[in-house]
Amino acid sequence: MSPDLSPTHGGVDTPPSDEDVRLLRLLSEGKSLARVARELQVSERTARRRIRELCRRIGVRTAIEAVVWAVRGQHL
Repeated sequence: MSPDLSPTHGGVDTPPSDEDVRLLRLLSEGKSLARVARELQVSERTARRRIRELCRRIGVRTAIEAVVWAVRGQHL
């Protein structure tokens, strides 16, 4: 069973924050975790945690699913 990637899945009915959009944009560009961390000026561990927290908040399991969610919701 594939996850529901509709923009309102997971009870999220508010748009992502500017920080979330920046993270999602970097991921959508295919940036590595190391590159994402560098561009956000955080450690790789912090970048990984932010991705995990974003995924949990919007109700998806992977960074790719988060990007799909953002595209479908027209956040990117």
